[in-house]
Amino acid sequence: MTFRSKLELLAAIPHIKDAPKKEAIIENLCFRPERNQRSFPKFLELTPNEGIKGDRWLNSPWLKLSNGGPDPGIQVSILSTRVWNAVKFGPDAIHPGDTFMSDFDTSEENCPAGTILSAGTAKLKVSGIFNEGCVKWKVRYGVDAKNWITLAENKPLRLRGLLCSVVSAGQIRNGDLLKKLS
Repeated sequence: MTFRSKLELLAAIPHIKDAPKKEAIIENLCFRPERNQRSFPKFLELTPNEGIKGDRWLNSPWLKLSNGGPDPGIQVSILSTRVWNAVKFGPDAIHPGDTFMSDFDTSEENCPAGTILSAGTAKLKVSGIFNEGCVKWKVRYGVDAKNWITLAENKPLRLRGLLCSVVSAGQIRNGDLLKKLS
């Protein structure tokens, strides 16, 4: 397996920073009912209480509140398609499992914590939780790709994805718009 090199990844940063700031198309929807299970539906239903209906977030989240419940700040993950294109290395690259991808600027500067986004008919609130990636990211895309997302100068870009909570129920479909509202 050939992974992207550190130099290739660093060279992608200017292009990633140049992503649209206000709106972009939603693509590559991913549904995760259980660990290591994925499907790619035509639409997803989102609610504030359940996150993505049927998603594993409700019963087995990677981040929990002090009371043991799932942290709502990780209900939805949005990966920049520019980041995806930078790390993937062929047509058979494994989808990273983010709720969806979009050619959208996911940086802290463009979408600070508290920013409201519309995604299809749902509304999302950007959380302040940093997604540093998991061991699966390193295995699938390489050590350089894992280190790249956690470099101090890259952390504000949120290369591993923008994490959000659902604040207003709705549906998202491939082809819907992701829009920054505030």
